[in-house]
Amino acid sequence: MSLFADRADAGRRLAEVLERWRGQDAVVCGIPRGGVVVAAEVARALGRPLDVAVVRKLGAPSNQEFAVGAIADGVRVVSPGAVQNAGVTPEQLNFVEDMERVELRRRIERFGQPRLDVIGRTAIIVDDGVATGATAIAACQSLKARGAASVVLATPVAPANWRPGQDVCDEYICLAPQPDFWAVGQFYDDFTQTEDAEVERLLRNA
Repeated sequence: MSLFADRADAGRRLAEVLERWRGQDAVVCGIPRGGVVVAAEVARALGRPLDVAVVRKLGAPSNQEFAVGAIADGVRVVSPGAVQNAGVTPEQLNFVEDMERVELRRRIERFGQPRLDVIGRTAIIVDDGVATGATAIAACQSLKARGAASVVLATPVAPANWRPGQDVCDEYICLAPQPDFWAVGQFYDDFTQTEDAEVERLLRNA
């Protein structure tokens, strides 16, 4: 069952429930790549600056779409339960992390993180959806490490039974929690992969 036409549609609708941050000292931070498309619409609607929160999922070797953890610059999040369920050995996890750190560094260099100073400001972290939550948690930890006074995690869709811990963010907003959740893409009519050039264009225009 699709809920959104595409990521831009999801961003416009998510912005409606984030209206109280209009005029506040807040920065909207999208998780590349797809989350930046959603975040750009939120930032435009609220009149807030747009930045990126670069993270990389640590996928299970048997199914790279299944996250057993995530990394950001100076941040490492691992879910012991997911590691156990996927049967991932420590050696396999280290190999995946080494590979993803290369891509993490490439994206940081390409997208220019951090572009904006978030010290003492509210960071509104936006993704196109939450599945296991690993990348969202890593992004929140990353923005806290950058000095954000408060961190808000906002997403169009996520499993209804998922919530971040109280130590992860100050507020969590999900537009459409779903009890029957398989993958983020199932809730979009158009979930075409976002390219680096699109992320760069959105950041440049913002």
